[in-house]
Formats: sequence, structure tokens, C-alpha cells
Amino acid sequence: MTQVIALAGKGGTGKTTTAALLLKYLTVHGKTPALAVDADANANLNELLNLEVHSTLGAIRKELKGDLPPGMTRDQYMEMKIHQALIEEQGFDLMVMGQPDGPGCYCAANQYLAMTMDRLADNYKYIIVDNEAGMEHLSRLNLRKIDYLLIVSDPSARGILTARRIAELTGPLQLDIHEQYLIVNRAPDPIPSALQEKIDAAVAESKLQLAGIIPASEELVGQELSGASYLQLPDDSKIIQQAFAIFDRIFGQ
Repeated sequence: MTQVIALAGKGGTGKTTTAALLLKYLTVHGKTPALAVDADANANLNELLNLEVHSTLGAIRKELKGDLPPGMTRDQYMEMKIHQALIEEQGFDLMVMGQPDGPGCYCAANQYLAMTMDRLADNYKYIIVDNEAGMEHLSRLNLRKIDYLLIVSDPSARGILTARRIAELTGPLQLDIHEQYLIVNRAPDPIPSALQEKIDAAVAESKLQLAGIIPASEELVGQELSGASYLQLPDDSKIIQQAFAIFDRIFGQ
């Protein structure tokens, strides 16, 4: 059965970095095939994977507004274009949502992404959804359920508070979420006691489980600046071992 992993958090916390590290984890551990969905209109997951995007769901939607090829229904044409837009790699595929139809208009694009995921879900063991900031976007994707919600925070009091508020929103938004985890990203080492207190309070007073803390990493900075894929980071590098230990706690070894 396909398991859905969604990432959430305020902007700039490193959701996309976490998604790229998670994708490496799944491929290294043979938890494949996986589908990575870049559901942020400001798409950049492909950049961390050093992959070129040739088509997006937003572009396909615009094409469907025009004339269709003779003898093809709209559904047939959409399915063909979706498969053409998939970036196929060893152990995983990548789908990019792209830009919405107009300024501030995301509803149609979200509906289209939801339909796409319904069509593709049975082909994968895991679907990773890298979202834009906030939770409203998740509520519009019409996912039947989310097996793992990973809320990513930066190492700040405001970030931890936002993560807690996001966790509290899952009820009112009527999202069917099985497990919720907090990941604190780019943290100093050692963790300041005041930050640890904020983390402990957020976990104690919400449904969040603390998955772990990803330290600030010069390895990741260097990899991004060079344009090299995060998937090429050595398995025995410190940051990969730290990230993998967190994912082991969530998904099991």
C-alpha cells in the first residue's frame, strides 16, 4: 500500500532540503519506487537533486485549455502528458507542480495535483509531498490520508511555535494524519538549553513526536553551491548519518 509523506512548516525552514535527504534515505534503503512531488509553486527540489525540469502540471493544465490531438479524450491526453512530465530516475520519479494559473490562484493547480496523485499513487511505495509554507495547501490536495506529516522548523522560538500551530491545525482542517513528527533543521551543536526547552514544550503540549535535530551543515551548503545532487553525498558523511538516524526513528531500519 502506498504511504504518503508530507512535509510542512513555515518558509525557509529547510523542507526541501529535508525532502531531498529523505529521498536519498528511501533509495539507499530500497524503500522504492518513490514519487517525489514538488508541490511548491517556487519549485526547487529538482535543483537539490541536479535534475532538469522540462514540464510541470501547471504547463499541462494550460495545454489542456487548447485543442486536443484528434481521436484523444481530455483524460487520455492528460494521462499521456503527465507521464511525459515525470522525471524518471533510479528508484524514484519527480513531478513538479509549477506555477499557478494566475496571481494568487492556486485552487485549479491544487485540484490538478490531487488528480495526478490519484492516477499515479498505485505505482509507488512512497509519495513524498514537498509543500509550500502553511497547511492550507495540504487541505486542498484531497489526499485520502497522510501517513507521516513531517513538520520542519528552524532553530528559533518562532519556528518551534509555528510548527506547534501547524500540528494543531490538522484537526480543524480535517486531515487524516496517522503520525506527526517535528524535525528541527539547521540547529547549532550543542543545542542551547532555551531552544531545547521550547522543543520539549512543543512536543509535550501537542500531538507532535520529536523525530530529531539536523545540525547546520557545511556539507549541505557546499553541495548546494556546487550544484551537485544531494543524492551523491557519501553515505558515511556525518550529515547523512545524522539524517538517516532521524528517518530510522520514523520509518524503521
